[in-house]
Amino acid sequence: MKKRHLQFVAAQPNHRTSQAQLNFKKNTMKKYILSVIAISILFSCQESKEITITKIEGSPNYENSKLSLVDLTSNEELEFSFEVENYELGIQTPHDFKYGLANSGKGQHIHLIINNGPYSAHYSKNFKMKPDTGNNVILAFLSRSYHESVKNKNAFLFTQMGEGEKINLDQEFLFYSRPKGVYSGTDTEKLLLDFYLINTTISPSGNKVRATINETVFLIDDWAPYYIEGLPKGEVTIKLELINSSGALIENPFNPSTGTVTLK
Repeated sequence: MKKRHLQFVAAQPNHRTSQAQLNFKKNTMKKYILSVIAISILFSCQESKEITITKIEGSPNYENSKLSLVDLTSNEELEFSFEVENYELGIQTPHDFKYGLANSGKGQHIHLIINNGPYSAHYSKNFKMKPDTGNNVILAFLSRSYHESVKNKNAFLFTQMGEGEKINLDQEFLFYSRPKGVYSGTDTEKLLLDFYLINTTISPSGNKVRATINETVFLIDDWAPYYIEGLPKGEVTIKLELINSSGALIENPFNPSTGTVTLK
C-alpha cells in the first residue's frame, strides 16, 4: 500500500484586509479619544464658570412702608402681632427687571429671623414661632414676593426677649437673609443675595460687607440687593462679614454670617 503524504499549506494573510481593519480600529479609537476630550472640556468649562454678583435695579422702593409691633408675648411660643402700613401682604411684587428670581407664589410677606438663623416667611400680621432656648434676638422686616427686603428705617423690628444673657442691641449688625434653601431649574441661574444692616451703613470709604461665595471674594459697599451668577450645581456656601474701613471684622455675636444652599 502506498503511503500518501498530506501537505498542509498555511493560509497566507490578506494584507489589504488586515490593514483596513487596523485603520478602522485606529480611527474608532481616535474618535473615542476626541469625544472624551470634548466632554471633559465641556464639563471643565461648566465647572470653571466665573462667579459674579450684579446689583438689582427695578424693584419698587416702598420708602413709606412701615412695620410696627402691636404685641409680642412669650409662653411656649412667641406670639407676634404686627401692624403693616403702605404695604400689602400676600400680593405679587411688581418690578421692572426682566430676569427671573425665585419667587413666592403666596406673595409679599414678613421675614422673621431669630438669633441670625434662617428666616421664616409669614404672610399674615399675626403668627406664632417656636423660640430658641435662652435669649432670642429677633429681627423682622418686610419682604417682597421674591424675598428682597424692604430697606427703610420703618420697615423692620429689632428686639430681644427670653431667658439668658442679653446682648447690646446698639452694636453694628449684619443679618443674613438670602439665598436660602434648594434651587432647581431656571431658579439656579440667578440667586438673590440679600442681607439686613442694623445700626450701620456701608460705603466706599467706610464699613463694607465682604461676601465669600465658594471661595470667590467680593467687597460690597452699597446696601442693595444683588444677584449671583455662575454658580456650579451642588452645595454652595456664602459667608458674609461686616468689616470696618481697615478690613477688620466688626465684633458682635452674629458676625460673620454663613448660609449654605443647594443647586440641582
